Amino acid sequence: MADIGVVELTSEEQFDAFVKNPKLVVVHFFADWASECQPMNEVLEALSKEQELKGVLFAKIPAENFPKISMQCKISAVPTFLFYLSGKLVDRLDGANAAKLTQMVKNNNAKAQTLEAASAPILPGDVKPVEVAITAKATTGSSDDVLKKLINQAPVMLFMKGNAENPQCGFSRQAVALLKELKAEFGTFDIFTDEKVRQDLKTYSNWPTYPQLYINGELIGGLDIMKEMAASGDLAQIMPKSTQKAGTLDDRLKQLTHKAPLMAFIKGDRNVPKCGFTRQLIEILNETKLPYETFDILTDEEVRQGLKTFSNWPTYPQVYVKGSLVGGLDIIKELREGGELLSTLKGE
Repeated sequence: MADIGVVELTSEEQFDAFVKNPKLVVVHFFADWASECQPMNEVLEALSKEQELKGVLFAKIPAENFPKISMQCKISAVPTFLFYLSGKLVDRLDGANAAKLTQMVKNNNAKAQTLEAASAPILPGDVKPVEVAITAKATTGSSDDVLKKLINQAPVMLFMKGNAENPQCGFSRQAVALLKELKAEFGTFDIFTDEKVRQDLKTYSNWPTYPQLYINGELIGGLDIMKEMAASGDLAQIMPKSTQKAGTLDDRLKQLTHKAPLMAFIKGDRNVPKCGFTRQLIEILNETKLPYETFDILTDEEVRQGLKTFSNWPTYPQVYVKGSLVGGLDIIKELREGGELLSTLKGE
């Protein structure tokens, strides 16, 4: 209940029991070292005191203290927020966005109340990351102006129920799968988050149902049209070439590892590291004064998983010199302690 505030979970058993509650449950995966987490904890505390959210349960759990849970829940960065209903994962938010978190809590609470009233089961979705998916947001202006901006947020935009990581209906899930098969980068807009956009777009596009696919600002159609065009090969042909990844995965990985003489594959970037290991690596690399580039593996699931096989190295961060793997943080630390780090990173 809202009056108990935010509960800190201290065991796997407590976590399992907590998320199985039939009410809406919001869990914040946090880390004490991450500066973004404390303000988001304060947001949760404020939400837990709102009368309209009295049926929502809020909790937080230190992600790095519970690696098994974090792995099962695919937690790759903090803060991350998972939404459960009757023990099923129904939504998630990666990153610190107080306004979006507040809206997602209220939207999911409204859905939970509707489902409770109708005694209907919820669709949990697949919870699979989509490469370089963009979540568009409504902007101010006239209705047509807002819709034009949303439609053109990305060369390929899908207006759907839910989001790319967690589709909320079977049609939306199939549409996402079709775009993934084409290896297309695409933006998404969750029509559940904005009722005005949801209704106005039907009139604007003269298309009464969702999902709706737009390419370069032009309506392509719904799922049936997408299926027909995918089967004939037309969908792949009209897909903007810049949104499709060229070559094989190995080709991409070779290009990325050779992008700079010194490359670091990390969680986050040098200015905002998203895990403690990455933060330590960045500090060491900065100490060397050598130029280097980074790649944020959290932005591309294909690279993240593929590089593990490509390098035969299962964890991150990973450091490459002239395209060859040096190793992870432990190796870098050993090289520094042995006085060999600078020469190794220079490729000497």
